[in-house]
Amino acid sequence: MSAGGEPPGGVLVVDKPRGPTSHDVVARARAILGTRKVGHAGTLDPMATGVLVLAIGEATKLVPWLTAHDKAYEATLALGVETDTLDADGRVTRRVEPGDTLREALASTRVPGGVAPLLRMALHLELARERQVPPAFSAIRTDGERAFTRARRGEAPELAPRNVHVRRLEVIACTLDPPSLSVSLDVDKGYYVRALARDLAGALGTVAHLTSLRRTRSGCFTEAEAVPLDASAERVRASVQPLAIAAARALPVVRLTPDGATDARHGRPVRFDPPIPGPHAWLAPDGDLVAVGEVDDEGRGRILRGFAGALSS
Repeated sequence: MSAGGEPPGGVLVVDKPRGPTSHDVVARARAILGTRKVGHAGTLDPMATGVLVLAIGEATKLVPWLTAHDKAYEATLALGVETDTLDADGRVTRRVEPGDTLREALASTRVPGGVAPLLRMALHLELARERQVPPAFSAIRTDGERAFTRARRGEAPELAPRNVHVRRLEVIACTLDPPSLSVSLDVDKGYYVRALARDLAGALGTVAHLTSLRRTRSGCFTEAEAVPLDASAERVRASVQPLAIAAARALPVVRLTPDGATDARHGRPVRFDPPIPGPHAWLAPDGDLVAVGEVDDEGRGRILRGFAGALSS
């Protein structure tokens, strides 16, 4: 805490354990840091573990850019059993025994090493995917309600496909008894890994659900820097990354002149030469984050979000 009683403003990377919701993690951070101004950049399901990025204080203004980046996961699919939630927390809804061809593919796949043609074909189809139907148990609103609320009532909400992009998808392990497939993947924002269980299994002629899911990276933030949820309060506070440092990791940086920083802080026009496309973190000469801004083709800067500056810890 600062001398004035304010919590440190910045970004905290948490290694979420299995069980708690993302909101539970936020609640613990609020209690430790003494502020309600904490948000997360990308929900993890209760069953999932790994990187959960929390924004604290002024850093909550960064959330649109913290959530915009790709994410990396490791997941294990139990083949032959489908659940309503498409993960291990759900109710079994269907069983489709994997066929002999799939069993032979699992038996012949060695990682590292060769991946059977049937598995390579299924991976290729998912890598080529441009549209994905979200799981029924998701937070997407349909007819004014969250889809999972309707699904819990036994309804089947119709969810529109979303644009998705799978950057990488690799087999990292498989077993024959019980039949399972473990994969590592990099995906863009909006991709549901639970839906991967449904779609990849469909390409293999069976059904599946996730038995484990771990996010290993969210944008530039990795599991190597994540603090455990049960860490001491002192360690949690010490692990908060200052606002300007976090912004400079998540966005390209523009260094303002002293006059430019003053103009930006007072809402006056800032000109850039040459123009720089896309959102940037605008840093003052002293390193403080002044704004996230963008510049048009004529070099005129526009502030997307202004910042009061990082709070000292």
